[in-house]
Amino acid sequence: MDDDTAARDDTCVPAPGPHDGDWLDAEQQRAWRAYLVGTTLLMDRLDRELREQHRISLPEYEILVRLSEADRHRMRMAELADSVSHSRSRVTHTVSRMEAAGLVARDACLSDGRGVEAVLTDEGQATLEAAAPTHVAGVRRVLVDVASHDDFAAVGGVFDAVTDALIVGNPALDIR
Repeated sequence: MDDDTAARDDTCVPAPGPHDGDWLDAEQQRAWRAYLVGTTLLMDRLDRELREQHRISLPEYEILVRLSEADRHRMRMAELADSVSHSRSRVTHTVSRMEAAGLVARDACLSDGRGVEAVLTDEGQATLEAAAPTHVAGVRRVLVDVASHDDFAAVGGVFDAVTDALIVGNPALDIR
């Protein structure tokens, strides 16, 4: 091991170079990695609970939520895709699966008849109402209740700032 290697710690910080001020310090790196691992585990857990207890995925649940909150429980497919930050083709595939399960239907756009809208069915609404307590309990159990009130508020503050800085590119995502 050379002197440069020995001088670096174990935080995956590259050797000194022209952009030294751009690298995360050890505390920032640890926090970033905790965020990455934590969000992956959180989303996987929430998805697994919905699949096991209600036979829907977390992305399907999010589509049901968006439709339930939309005017007349319907949204243009493109708007729906934007609101859940998925590609149009991914949302089309997911909505097709949900349509086959009777959770949503597709219909001509009410405003102009040219576009296609996803429409929440009665079965989709019932599925959402059954799944919502499971989802909320999971969010509370594995996120809200493991943080202090102040820490949870700080997380909200950080992501409000992140959202404010980035939402310009996709305002349909702002469901706050």
